[in-house]
Amino acid sequence: MENVATAVDPFVFRLSIFVLAVFVGYFVVWSVTPALHTPLMAVTNAISSVIIVGALIAAAAQFMQNGGASDANTWIAKGAGAIAVALASVNIFGGFLVTQRMLAMYKKKEKASAPADRKPDAQKSGAK
Repeated sequence: MENVATAVDPFVFRLSIFVLAVFVGYFVVWSVTPALHTPLMAVTNAISSVIIVGALIAAAAQFMQNGGASDANTWIAKGAGAIAVALASVNIFGGFLVTQRMLAMYKKKEKASAPADRKPDAQKSGAK
């Protein structure tokens, strides 16, 4: 009997990890209570800011590696870095808006007091 070792294709291995991460992420996110949503958004914003830094470094690294030469790979790296920065920026600003909205839910509502010179609607219409 031959000793046969089969290796899994790296693409299939990474794809299966990605699919599992999507399922786990879906069930984790949808089971979060509203009270924990704001801290999770803060962590997501922090991760997205790291993504922006990484995208800027990746875009600059290709340029620096070629010694400033402008070939097709440099423009691909710059374009991919710009797209990553744009998408992460949308995620960050959207996360801040959602976090601000969630925090507004916990604020106490202030009662609006009527001015002294203003009469109630019943007196204005002449009803007694």
